[in-house]
Amino acid sequence: MTHSTSDNDPRREAILKAAADLFFERGYAETSIDAIIERVGGSKRTLYRLFGNKPGLFEAIIRENGKSLFAETTDAAPGPLPFETALEQFATRLLELTVQPRTVAIYRVVVSEAPRFPDLGRIFFEHGPLRGKEWLIQTLARAASEGIVTLPDPEAAAGIFMGMVRNDLQQQMILGLRQTPSSAEIRQIARAATTVFLDGIRN
Repeated sequence: MTHSTSDNDPRREAILKAAADLFFERGYAETSIDAIIERVGGSKRTLYRLFGNKPGLFEAIIRENGKSLFAETTDAAPGPLPFETALEQFATRLLELTVQPRTVAIYRVVVSEAPRFPDLGRIFFEHGPLRGKEWLIQTLARAASEGIVTLPDPEAAAGIFMGMVRNDLQQQMILGLRQTPSSAEIRQIARAATTVFLDGIRN
């Protein structure tokens, strides 16, 4: 778990950048605290004070990666936006985060290292996909309770919708088969996925 400190601390940001670069270049297992300190300068004491340990540092990288893109959608209580608008906005932000080069790099590290370091998979899931899915489940459940949609299992529906949004773009990006899609393409995919999904559940 990361230690409490200001997210705007320049020293914290410098350590996060150096650590992320090394994780992406060498992998999690081959990146030591000493290597991070060698690249960024400073002391181990500062790093441990800010992040606790190497897993805490990796967790902070994942948190920072998703925070800005999901903040407006997942940190607000569902309801202020019309249901369809909120769903499409969520889809757009999910896709933006999924295809972001930094997210792709993090995902590659997690997939490569998770068999040896299971906590990496847990950290990635809890602070990435699960965070968005929990908001989506709550939003779908509320829409069902208000009679907007017919939905016996909001959790299953949330997983289906997120899969529709990501489609095979994420896999193509991870495998290096295509470039990052444009903002216009992301919006088009998000709108299409939302429309098809709503057609199946709307009353």
